Amino acid sequence: MKHIIPVLLPGLLLLFLGCSTPADTATMDNNPPALSQYHDYSGNETQLSGGARKIRISTPKGGFDVWTKRVGNNPTMKVLLLHGGPGGTHEAFECFDSYLPKEGIEYYFYDQLGSHYSDQPNDTSLWNTARFVEEVEQVRKALKLDKNNFYLLGHSWGGILAMEYALKYQENLKGLIISNMVSSIPSYNKYADEVLGPQMPENVLAEVKQIEASNDFANPRYMELLLPHFYTKHALRMPLEQWPDPVMRMFNHMNQTVYVQMQGPSEFGIRGNASLKNWDRSGDLARIKVPTLTIGGQHDTMDPKHMEWMADQLPNGRYLHCPEGSHMAMYDDQKTYFDGLIRFIKEVDKDAPKI
Repeated sequence: MKHIIPVLLPGLLLLFLGCSTPADTATMDNNPPALSQYHDYSGNETQLSGGARKIRISTPKGGFDVWTKRVGNNPTMKVLLLHGGPGGTHEAFECFDSYLPKEGIEYYFYDQLGSHYSDQPNDTSLWNTARFVEEVEQVRKALKLDKNNFYLLGHSWGGILAMEYALKYQENLKGLIISNMVSSIPSYNKYADEVLGPQMPENVLAEVKQIEASNDFANPRYMELLLPHFYTKHALRMPLEQWPDPVMRMFNHMNQTVYVQMQGPSEFGIRGNASLKNWDRSGDLARIKVPTLTIGGQHDTMDPKHMEWMADQLPNGRYLHCPEGSHMAMYDDQKTYFDGLIRFIKEVDKDAPKI
């Protein structure tokens, strides 16, 4: 089962908004466009393909194609979705189809280089955060997103990528959403060791630690222990047989090479020689000036208090807490997640200077 799990954590794989917001209050003064306008792709290069297109990007190792798919049409609210992993896929975001269209919000599915529908080169030098940031910038330009309409949403590893993008290119952003991701991997590891680990039965935790110490990650016993005692409690709080189809497809399409290089082989934190092991941007959050929403789940693999703290460090930060949610709060606390996300996007749009 290990090959279907990693992307759920960044270590599995990377003004307070109330949690009881009624669904009808998420729709503010920003009236969604008429249905005919929202789905009108006439005159657009993706009309023939229903919004899907591949974008040619340049890298230090040559040119490659990455896949995107546009949904909807709104000149001032366009959301680019950065999936988790690293090495995950856009499929985890398919639940957005149930909420954003009826609010008239335009959004883009996107498989990062190495993932699913995009090219999957074998050169491991490509799997580093700085190069992924430049990839996002090239995708932004190709999609013609700018500070008047561009919202960037990153989940898990995508949250790391979104923070890194904002620290370099925030002049292009209208709004930023950091979903279920802390600003420090050492803090994440500490939370896993000191808070989440002790919630397991003592004998289970001891066996998990023994397997990790022996570097025996291929041992099927490893996932036999983590699935009932960790994943269905902190990654996605549903019985495994009820996990949604998009989530399962995402796991099946996971690029293990990218994942292990950047996140490492452990499913209980980021360990070993993983390139993200020492990543920490907590001291840089004050540099992100654009309106930013951080989202955390009460049962998350990430510390929800840290994600709330992040919002306080951001000059224009807000926090959305999902009391029933885990790391995949867009599924196990769906109403709270989407009410808060939609409200944030529409509030930023309402308050933005009109051009």
